[in-house]
Amino acid sequence: MTIESSVLDEWYPVAVIEDVKPGVMYSTRLLGVPVNYLLDEMGAVRATRTDTGSPCGVQQRLHTVWLSLGEPPADTFALPEFDEPGRRILGAGSFAVHASGLRVIENFLDMAHFPYVHTGLLGEEPNTEVAPYRVELEGGELFAHDCRFYQPMSAASAQTGIDAHYVYRVARPFTAMLYKTSPQQPTRRDVICLFVQPVDESRCVAHTVLVYLDDTTSDSGLRLFQQTIFGQDLMILSNHVPRTLPLDPAFEMPTRADAMSVAYRRWLRERGVAYGTFSTSSTTGTSSSAAH
Repeated sequence: MTIESSVLDEWYPVAVIEDVKPGVMYSTRLLGVPVNYLLDEMGAVRATRTDTGSPCGVQQRLHTVWLSLGEPPADTFALPEFDEPGRRILGAGSFAVHASGLRVIENFLDMAHFPYVHTGLLGEEPNTEVAPYRVELEGGELFAHDCRFYQPMSAASAQTGIDAHYVYRVARPFTAMLYKTSPQQPTRRDVICLFVQPVDESRCVAHTVLVYLDDTTSDSGLRLFQQTIFGQDLMILSNHVPRTLPLDPAFEMPTRADAMSVAYRRWLRERGVAYGTFSTSSTTGTSSSAAH
Protein backbone atom coordinates (compact mmCIF):
# COMPACT_ATOMS: atom_id res chain seq x y z
CA MET A 1 0.00 0.00 0.00
CA THR A 2 1.31 3.41 -0.96
CA ILE A 3 0.88 6.08 1.72
CA GLU A 4 0.43 9.62 0.45
CA SER A 5 3.25 12.06 1.11
CA SER A 6 0.99 14.34 3.17
CA VAL A 7 0.91 11.54 5.76
CA LEU A 8 4.22 9.73 5.21
CA ASP A 9 6.39 12.87 5.36
CA GLU A 10 5.36 13.86 8.88
CA TRP A 11 6.67 13.46 12.42
CA TYR A 12 4.69 11.15 14.71
CA PRO A 13 4.88 10.57 18.46
CA VAL A 14 5.78 7.14 19.79
CA ALA A 15 6.28 7.95 23.49
CA VAL A 16 6.15 10.62 26.15
CA ILE A 17 9.74 11.13 27.19
CA GLU A 18 9.37 10.23 30.87
CA ASP A 19 8.06 6.80 29.86
CA VAL A 20 11.27 5.94 27.98
CA LYS A 21 14.00 4.34 30.12
CA PRO A 22 17.65 4.42 29.00
CA GLY A 23 19.01 1.22 27.52
CA VAL A 24 15.59 -0.40 26.98
CA MET A 25 14.64 -1.40 23.42
CA TYR A 26 11.00 -0.54 22.70
CA SER A 27 8.92 -1.98 19.86
CA THR A 28 5.85 -0.38 18.30
CA ARG A 29 4.17 0.18 14.94
CA LEU A 30 3.82 3.37 12.97
CA LEU A 31 1.69 3.63 9.81
CA GLY A 32 1.58 -0.16 9.79
CA VAL A 33 5.38 -0.45 9.92
CA PRO A 34 7.19 -2.21 12.82
CA VAL A 35 9.83 -0.02 14.46
CA ASN A 36 12.23 -0.28 17.39
CA TYR A 37 13.64 2.66 19.36
CA LEU A 38 16.17 3.03 22.13
CA LEU A 39 17.23 5.86 24.43
CA ASP A 40 21.00 5.54 24.80
CA GLU A 41 23.11 6.51 27.82
CA MET A 42 23.90 9.89 26.22
CA GLY A 43 20.21 10.81 26.09
CA ALA A 44 19.79 10.37 22.34
CA VAL A 45 17.07 8.22 20.75
CA ARG A 46 17.89 5.86 17.87
CA ALA A 47 15.11 4.18 15.87
CA THR A 48 14.99 1.53 13.15
CA ARG A 49 12.40 -0.02 10.87
CA THR A 50 12.51 -3.69 11.76
CA ASP A 51 11.11 -4.80 8.40
CA THR A 52 13.97 -3.25 6.40
CA GLY A 53 16.62 -2.41 8.99
CA SER A 54 16.73 1.19 7.77
CA PRO A 55 16.93 4.06 10.28
CA CYS A 56 13.96 6.30 11.07
CA GLY A 57 14.10 10.04 11.48
CA VAL A 58 14.09 10.97 15.17
CA GLN A 59 13.29 14.13 17.13
CA GLN A 60 12.99 14.77 20.86
CA ARG A 61 10.85 17.83 21.47
CA LEU A 62 7.73 18.92 23.35
CA HIS A 63 8.35 16.26 26.02
CA THR A 64 7.86 13.60 23.35
CA VAL A 65 9.82 11.22 21.12
CA TRP A 66 8.90 11.70 17.44
CA LEU A 67 9.71 9.39 14.52
CA SER A 68 9.25 9.70 10.78
CA LEU A 69 9.26 7.07 8.04
CA GLY A 70 9.44 9.62 5.23
CA GLU A 71 11.09 12.95 4.52
CA PRO A 72 9.61 15.27 7.14
CA PRO A 73 10.22 19.02 7.43
CA ALA A 74 13.06 20.06 9.70
CA ASP A 75 10.87 22.74 11.30
CA THR A 76 7.58 21.66 12.80
CA PHE A 77 4.84 23.51 14.65
CA ALA A 78 5.85 25.73 17.57
CA LEU A 79 4.49 25.64 21.12
CA PRO A 80 6.07 28.58 22.98
CA GLU A 81 4.17 27.71 26.18
CA PHE A 82 6.70 24.91 26.73
CA ASP A 83 9.35 27.59 27.36
CA GLU A 84 7.30 29.82 29.66
CA PRO A 85 8.50 29.97 33.27
CA GLY A 86 6.17 28.63 35.92
CA ARG A 87 4.53 26.00 33.77
CA ARG A 88 4.42 22.32 34.68
CA ILE A 89 5.01 19.88 31.86
CA LEU A 90 4.16 16.23 32.27
CA GLY A 91 2.82 13.30 30.32
CA ALA A 92 -0.71 12.29 31.25
CA GLY A 93 -0.72 8.86 29.64
CA SER A 94 -0.62 7.02 26.35
CA PHE A 95 -3.85 5.27 25.37
CA ALA A 96 -4.34 2.51 22.80
CA VAL A 97 -7.53 3.15 20.81
CA HIS A 98 -9.21 0.86 18.29
CA ALA A 99 -10.10 3.70 15.94
CA SER A 100 -8.38 5.83 13.35
CA GLY A 101 -6.17 8.55 14.83
CA LEU A 102 -8.24 11.01 12.81
CA ARG A 103 -11.34 9.91 14.75
CA VAL A 104 -9.49 10.58 18.01
CA ILE A 105 -8.52 14.09 16.91
CA GLU A 106 -12.08 14.86 15.80
CA ASN A 107 -13.51 13.67 19.13
CA PHE A 108 -11.03 15.94 20.92
CA LEU A 109 -12.47 18.90 18.96
CA ASP A 110 -16.09 18.16 19.89
CA MET A 111 -17.76 20.08 22.72
CA ALA A 112 -21.29 18.78 22.17
CA HIS A 113 -20.63 15.51 24.00
CA PHE A 114 -19.38 17.15 27.22
CA PRO A 115 -22.67 17.07 29.21
CA TYR A 116 -23.46 13.47 28.23
CA VAL A 117 -20.06 11.74 28.35
CA HIS A 118 -18.20 13.88 30.92
CA THR A 119 -21.16 14.58 33.21
CA GLY A 120 -20.23 16.51 36.33
CA LEU A 121 -16.78 17.34 34.98
CA LEU A 122 -16.74 19.05 31.57
CA GLY A 123 -20.50 19.51 31.33
CA GLU A 124 -23.92 18.82 32.77
CA GLU A 125 -27.57 19.15 31.85
CA PRO A 126 -29.36 21.46 31.20
CA ASN A 127 -26.29 23.39 29.97
CA THR A 128 -26.00 21.49 26.71
CA GLU A 129 -25.92 24.16 24.01
CA VAL A 130 -22.70 24.78 22.09
CA ALA A 131 -22.47 28.53 21.55
CA PRO A 132 -21.35 29.76 18.10
CA TYR A 133 -17.60 30.01 17.63
CA ARG A 134 -15.16 31.03 14.88
CA VAL A 135 -13.20 28.57 12.76
CA GLU A 136 -10.21 30.02 10.94
CA LEU A 137 -7.21 28.88 8.92
CA GLU A 138 -4.01 30.51 10.16
CA GLY A 139 -0.62 29.73 8.65
CA GLY A 140 -1.91 26.44 7.28
CA GLU A 141 -3.21 25.36 10.70
CA LEU A 142 -6.84 25.09 11.78
CA PHE A 143 -8.16 27.06 14.77
CA ALA A 144 -11.47 27.35 16.63
CA HIS A 145 -11.71 30.62 18.56
CA ASP A 146 -14.25 31.98 21.04
CA CYS A 147 -15.28 28.51 22.24
CA ARG A 148 -16.94 28.51 25.63
CA PHE A 149 -18.79 25.94 27.70
CA TYR A 150 -20.03 25.77 31.28
CA GLN A 151 -18.05 23.14 33.18
CA PRO A 152 -18.79 21.98 36.75
CA MET A 153 -15.16 20.85 37.19
CA SER A 154 -12.97 22.07 34.36
CA ALA A 155 -9.68 20.83 35.83
CA ALA A 156 -8.26 18.93 38.79
CA SER A 157 -7.69 22.21 40.66
CA ALA A 158 -11.18 23.62 40.03
CA GLN A 159 -13.10 24.59 43.17
CA THR A 160 -16.33 25.58 41.45
CA GLY A 161 -18.01 25.56 38.05
CA ILE A 162 -16.85 28.09 35.46
CA ASP A 163 -17.57 29.17 31.93
CA ALA A 164 -14.43 27.69 30.40
CA HIS A 165 -13.00 29.43 27.35
CA TYR A 166 -11.27 27.30 24.74
CA VAL A 167 -9.11 27.70 21.67
CA TYR A 168 -8.64 24.54 19.62
CA ARG A 169 -5.66 24.21 17.30
CA VAL A 170 -4.98 21.49 14.74
CA ALA A 171 -1.34 21.78 13.65
CA ARG A 172 -1.06 18.50 11.74
CA PRO A 173 -3.61 15.83 10.75
CA PHE A 174 -2.75 13.75 13.84
CA THR A 175 -1.76 16.60 16.18
CA ALA A 176 -4.05 18.93 18.13
CA MET A 177 -3.84 21.25 21.12
CA LEU A 178 -6.41 22.77 23.44
CA TYR A 179 -5.81 26.13 25.14
CA LYS A 180 -8.18 26.27 28.09
CA THR A 181 -9.01 28.67 30.93
CA SER A 182 -6.76 27.98 33.92
CA PRO A 183 -8.82 27.86 37.17
CA GLN A 184 -5.82 29.20 39.11
CA GLN A 185 -4.92 31.96 36.61
CA PRO A 186 -8.14 32.82 34.74
CA THR A 187 -6.42 35.35 32.45
CA ARG A 188 -4.08 32.64 31.12
CA ARG A 189 -4.60 29.25 29.53
CA ASP A 190 -3.50 25.74 30.31
CA VAL A 191 -2.49 23.69 27.26
CA ILE A 192 -3.50 20.08 26.65
CA CYS A 193 -1.59 18.43 23.80
CA LEU A 194 -2.99 15.43 21.96
CA PHE A 195 -0.23 13.80 19.90
CA VAL A 196 -1.60 10.77 18.05
CA GLN A 197 0.48 7.87 16.75
CA PRO A 198 -1.29 6.10 13.85
CA VAL A 199 -0.42 2.46 14.49
CA ASP A 200 -2.32 1.55 11.34
CA GLU A 201 -5.41 2.91 9.60
CA SER A 202 -7.89 1.83 12.26
CA ARG A 203 -5.73 1.76 15.42
CA CYS A 204 -3.72 4.42 17.18
CA VAL A 205 -2.04 5.44 20.42
CA ALA A 206 -3.04 8.81 21.86
CA HIS A 207 -0.19 10.45 23.77
CA THR A 208 -1.22 13.33 26.03
CA VAL A 209 1.08 16.04 27.36
CA LEU A 210 -0.02 18.73 29.83
CA VAL A 211 1.47 22.24 29.93
CA TYR A 212 -0.21 23.60 33.04
CA LEU A 213 -0.18 26.64 35.29
CA ASP A 214 -1.42 24.59 38.26
CA ASP A 215 1.11 24.79 41.11
CA THR A 216 -0.88 22.95 43.79
CA THR A 217 -2.25 19.70 42.37
CA SER A 218 0.07 16.69 42.53
CA ASP A 219 1.38 15.10 39.33
CA SER A 220 -0.73 12.03 40.07
CA GLY A 221 -3.81 14.24 40.54
CA LEU A 222 -3.30 15.97 37.20
CA ARG A 223 -2.77 12.65 35.45
CA LEU A 224 -5.78 11.02 37.11
CA PHE A 225 -8.12 13.82 36.01
CA GLN A 226 -6.94 13.67 32.40
CA GLN A 227 -7.02 9.88 32.32
CA THR A 228 -10.56 9.91 33.69
CA ILE A 229 -11.65 12.19 30.85
CA PHE A 230 -9.95 10.09 28.19
CA GLY A 231 -11.29 6.87 29.69
CA GLN A 232 -14.82 8.24 29.27
CA ASP A 233 -14.05 9.12 25.64
CA LEU A 234 -12.88 5.58 24.93
CA MET A 235 -16.49 4.40 25.12
CA ILE A 236 -17.36 6.63 22.15
CA LEU A 237 -14.20 6.03 20.17
CA SER A 238 -14.38 2.25 20.47
CA ASN A 239 -17.92 2.17 19.09
CA HIS A 240 -17.48 4.30 15.98
CA VAL A 241 -18.63 2.67 12.75
CA PRO A 242 -16.64 2.85 10.58
CA ARG A 243 -13.48 3.05 12.68
CA THR A 244 -11.87 5.20 10.00
CA LEU A 245 -13.03 8.78 9.36
CA PRO A 246 -15.47 9.57 6.53
CA LEU A 247 -14.55 12.76 4.71
CA ASP A 248 -17.68 12.88 2.57
CA PRO A 249 -19.92 15.48 4.26
CA ALA A 250 -23.00 13.51 3.21
CA PHE A 251 -21.93 10.38 5.10
CA GLU A 252 -22.39 11.72 8.65
CA MET A 253 -24.74 14.70 8.83
CA PRO A 254 -23.26 17.57 10.90
CA THR A 255 -25.08 20.14 13.03
CA ARG A 256 -24.13 23.75 13.80
CA ALA A 257 -22.17 22.52 16.82
CA ASP A 258 -19.96 20.48 14.47
CA ALA A 259 -18.40 23.47 12.70
CA MET A 260 -14.86 22.48 13.73
CA SER A 261 -15.41 18.87 12.69
CA VAL A 262 -16.67 19.95 9.28
CA ALA A 263 -13.69 22.27 8.87
CA TYR A 264 -11.27 19.52 9.99
CA ARG A 265 -12.60 17.05 7.43
CA ARG A 266 -12.46 19.67 4.68
CA TRP A 267 -8.90 20.59 5.76
CA LEU A 268 -7.88 16.91 5.53
CA ARG A 269 -9.34 16.62 2.02
CA GLU A 270 -7.52 19.76 0.90
CA ARG A 271 -4.23 18.35 2.25
CA GLY A 272 -4.78 15.12 0.33
CA VAL A 273 -5.02 12.93 3.44
CA ALA A 274 -6.44 9.48 2.68
CA TYR A 275 -4.72 7.25 5.26
CA GLY A 276 -7.17 6.43 8.05
CA THR A 277 -10.20 7.76 6.16
CA PHE A 278 -13.31 5.98 4.92
CA SER A 279 -14.72 6.01 1.42
CA THR A 280 -17.78 4.16 0.12
CA SER A 281 -15.87 3.64 -3.14
CA SER A 282 -13.11 1.73 -1.35
CA THR A 283 -12.78 -1.85 -2.54
CA THR A 284 -12.29 -3.04 1.03
CA GLY A 285 -14.95 -0.86 2.60
CA THR A 286 -12.57 0.31 5.27
CA SER A 287 -10.58 3.23 3.99
CA SER A 288 -9.92 5.27 0.92
CA SER A 289 -6.21 4.58 0.96
CA ALA A 290 -6.71 0.85 0.73
CA ALA A 291 -7.35 1.31 -2.99
CA HIS A 292 -4.07 3.14 -3.59
